[in-house]
Amino acid sequence: MRLSILMPVYNEQDRVITAIKQTLEVTYPCETELIVVDDGSTDITAELLDQFSDPRVRVVHHATNHGKGTAIRTALREATGDYMVVLDADLEYDPRDIPKLLKPVQEGRGTVIYGNRNFGGHAAFSFWYVMGNKAITTAANILYNCYLSDLETCFKLMPTRLYRSLDISSHGFGIEAEVTGKLLRRHIRPYEVPINYSARTRADGKKITWLDGVKALGILARHRVAPVHRAR
Repeated sequence: MRLSILMPVYNEQDRVITAIKQTLEVTYPCETELIVVDDGSTDITAELLDQFSDPRVRVVHHATNHGKGTAIRTALREATGDYMVVLDADLEYDPRDIPKLLKPVQEGRGTVIYGNRNFGGHAAFSFWYVMGNKAITTAANILYNCYLSDLETCFKLMPTRLYRSLDISSHGFGIEAEVTGKLLRRHIRPYEVPINYSARTRADGKKITWLDGVKALGILARHRVAPVHRAR
């Protein structure tokens, strides 16, 4: 197995190099590659990435900001792995958890693996952030008659071919709802494993807002009634 780790980046000058180094320090049970897409950052993120040199890392630049979904599609075009997973550069997720996501695949217990965040302790920056996440996940469970614990998790590991076949069109954070909605419409139920999570505050650069939650609900409803397109 070869794993592609896709890292979308926007204005993360204080964290991106640390995020890359932490990712490369992990001992993975398979060959890996890290594809970093700078989504039109207006700080010095692009310059920092151009100075970073490691044969396991490929950097792609967008001239302007298009959103997380677009950055992931760009990274996906570059990916050569059999499996893929998205890892944000904001240090909220721990790359040391990625081997946990791979384990059920290697043991034949799952094909699509979600990292399930525990929002206790220091894992959330506000009450409404947690309630928003729970509301979106609950809506998906009702609409698709399933039982997921964390739809909005960034850690979604699956075959690269499968992700490409989903034909994700969302530009921003709606990508999480679209991916899950399309998987569930195909009756693909993610296997969830617990992961570590340390949310940052709005002052620290948290970008997602309540409007993204409203959009996610709309995306889930739309794809619940949309035609199902099977993997090619």
